[in-house]
Amino acid sequence: MADAENNNQDQLTVNTIRALCMDMVQKANSGHPGAPMGLAPAAYVVFKHFLKQNPANPSWVDRDRFVLSGGHASSLLYSLLYLFGYGLTLDDLKQFRQWGSKTPGHPEYGDTAGVETTTGPLGQGVANAVGMAIAERHMADRFNKDEQSLIDHYTYAICGDGDLMEGVAQEAVSLAGHLGLGRLILIYDDNEITIEGKTSISFTENIKAKFDALNWHVVEVADGNDLNAIEKAIHSAKDAVSRPSLIKISTHIAYGSPSKQDSPDAHGSPLGEEEIKVVKKFYGLPEDKDFYVPDEVLEDTRKALAYGEQYEKNWQEVFTKFKGLYPEEANLFVDAITGFLTNGWDKDIPVFKPEDGPVATRAASGTVLNAIAPKLPALMGGSADLAPSNKTYMTCAEEFQKDAWAGRNIRFGVREHAMGAIMNGMYLHGGVRPFGGTFLVFADYMRPAIRLASLMRLPIIYVFTHDSVAVGEDGPTHQPVEHVASLRAIPDLTVIRPADANETAFAWKKALGTLNSPTALILSRQKLPTLDLSNSDGDMIWGGYTVKSAGKTPDMLIIATGSEVHISVAAADILEKEHNIKASVVSLLSWELFEKASPAYKARIFPATVTKRLTVEAGISMGWEKYAGSQGKSISIERFGASAPGGTVLKEFGFSVDNIVQTALEM
Repeated sequence: MADAENNNQDQLTVNTIRALCMDMVQKANSGHPGAPMGLAPAAYVVFKHFLKQNPANPSWVDRDRFVLSGGHASSLLYSLLYLFGYGLTLDDLKQFRQWGSKTPGHPEYGDTAGVETTTGPLGQGVANAVGMAIAERHMADRFNKDEQSLIDHYTYAICGDGDLMEGVAQEAVSLAGHLGLGRLILIYDDNEITIEGKTSISFTENIKAKFDALNWHVVEVADGNDLNAIEKAIHSAKDAVSRPSLIKISTHIAYGSPSKQDSPDAHGSPLGEEEIKVVKKFYGLPEDKDFYVPDEVLEDTRKALAYGEQYEKNWQEVFTKFKGLYPEEANLFVDAITGFLTNGWDKDIPVFKPEDGPVATRAASGTVLNAIAPKLPALMGGSADLAPSNKTYMTCAEEFQKDAWAGRNIRFGVREHAMGAIMNGMYLHGGVRPFGGTFLVFADYMRPAIRLASLMRLPIIYVFTHDSVAVGEDGPTHQPVEHVASLRAIPDLTVIRPADANETAFAWKKALGTLNSPTALILSRQKLPTLDLSNSDGDMIWGGYTVKSAGKTPDMLIIATGSEVHISVAAADILEKEHNIKASVVSLLSWELFEKASPAYKARIFPATVTKRLTVEAGISMGWEKYAGSQGKSISIERFGASAPGGTVLKEFGFSVDNIVQTALEM
C-alpha cells in the first residue's frame, strides 16, 4: 500500500464493509455480525490486492478460488461481492436471509455469483479448498507447457477456530501438507471466541506448531487490523511454493463494538440499532445512514471489473496460442472443464454373460472403471485406504502425489469424511470428475459431505462396497444394516444397488452420464451370478425392471435389490414348479430412478391388481412399505448383525431361498 492516501481509502472501505455487515444482520434481525467485523481487513486485502478473478464472469476457469469456510460470516462475502461488482445490489443485501433472496443465511453454491461452494457446516469449506487445490495442481501438471500456462491460480480460504476444531478439517489439512499443495492459502481468523465463550475452555492447541508438523508454511499476523502486515503475510504464503500456507491472524470479534467486542454475544445475534450507531461513529461513518457506501469506495472497488476483464483477456490469448500449438490437448482441456464425456468413453465397457461365472459387483465395478478410465482422462479418484477392496485403482494412471500431480489415483488415506468433502471441492474447481470409495458402513463418516454434494447437486460418484451382513466375520461394526435406507433419505442422491455385473456397468454409465446430482453405488463383496434376462420385462435404465416375468397377471411380486435378487429368482422358480404360484421378480436397483419413470411404466412393473408383494433386502425395511403395499411383507434386518461366515449370517437372518418360499406361501 503505497501511501497514506491509499491507506485512508483502504480503511474507509474496510469500515464500509463492516457497516454493511452490521446493517444486513440488523435488518434481517438474524445472523452473525461479529466474525465479519473482525475479518473485514483480511478479506478486503485478499479481494483488493490478490484475488485474480473476473467479476463479470465468475466462472472463468483460471480464476483464483475464494472459500469462506465459516459460512455464518456470509454477510462479509456478500458485501465484498457487491462492492467488487459480482452482480449483487444493495437491495440484495437488504434481503439478507429472506425467502428467495440471493443472500441466504449461509453461502449457497448456485444461488449467488461468486460463491464457490456451499459452506456453513464447519470444516467443510477447508476440505473443499483442499479439493480445489488438488484439482488445480492436477490440471496445471497435466496441461501447462513451459511457454503456455493455462492453469496458474491460487485457492484462498478463510476459516475460524470452529473450523479447525472439526475432524474433517484436520483430515484435510493433513493430506494437503503431505501433497505439498503450495497454491493453497488458508487464512485463520484467530479471534479466540466460540459460541460458548473463550476458546480456552476447549481449544488450547499450539496451532503454529501443529501446522508446522503437518508440513505447512505458517505466518502469524499479530494485529488483524494491520492491512500492510496482512498483505506481506499473503506475499510470503505465495512464495512458499512447496507447501500450503496458514496465515494466523489475531482478530477481534465485533471489532469496535463497546459492549460486544471480544464477547461470544457478538457471534450470532444483531448488535442492536443504538449499538450500531456507536460503532459507525467509531468507524468514522454516518451514524444514521443504513447500507451507506461512499462513492469513492464503490468507484475504487469496481475497478475490479476492468482488472478482471484484462485477466481473462490475457488468458484467452494464452489459450488461443495453446490451441494452435497443441490442438488435441486443447480439445481434452475443453472436455475436462466443461464436463463433456470424451467421445467413445464407454465403448470398451464389457457385456457380462451368465456363462462367464459369478463375479462380485465390487469386482465388476473395478473392471468397468478400468474400461472407462483410459478413455475418460478427467476421471480422478481413489479410496480411503481401501482401494484393493473397493477395486477403485485405475491401472492406466499414475498416483497423485507431491510433485507428481498429473496422476489420477488419489491415496486419500483413512480419511473418509475429508475424502467426501475434498471430492466436492475437486468438482467445484472444474476439470476433473471425482469418485471415491470405502466400505458402505463407513458412509456414516462422510455423510455431511454427501449431504452437501446433494444440496449443491454435484455429480460425485461414491463407490460403497461390502454392502450387507454378507461381510461376515468382521461382525456388526462392519456390517451395514441401516445405511442404504439412510442414503436413500438424502434428497437428490441417486442410490443404485446392482444385482449383477451388467447392472453394475449400467450404474457406472448412469452415474457418469448424470451431471446434476451425486450417485452412490452399493456393491457386494461376495460373488454373484450374472442374471439371465431371457424372460425379463422392462429396462434397468428406469431403476426397476422385471428380471423374471410370470406373465401379465402374476399371483405375486417378489421385489429385491443386489444379491437378494438371485435368491428371489430361485425362490420364484420353486414357487412355480412345486406350488403352482406364479411370482414375478423385480430388481428395484434404484428407487430414485424408478420414481422418475412414467406412471405407465411403473404400472407395468407393479400392476395394481397384484397386491401380494414381498420385498427382500438385507437391511432395514424402512421405506419398502411404499412398494410392498398394504398386503405386502418384507424380509429385512431390524437389528445389528453378527460375526460369522457371510453365508451363515445371511441364512440366520432369513435371506435364503427356503425362507422366501415359506414367507410367500404364508402370504
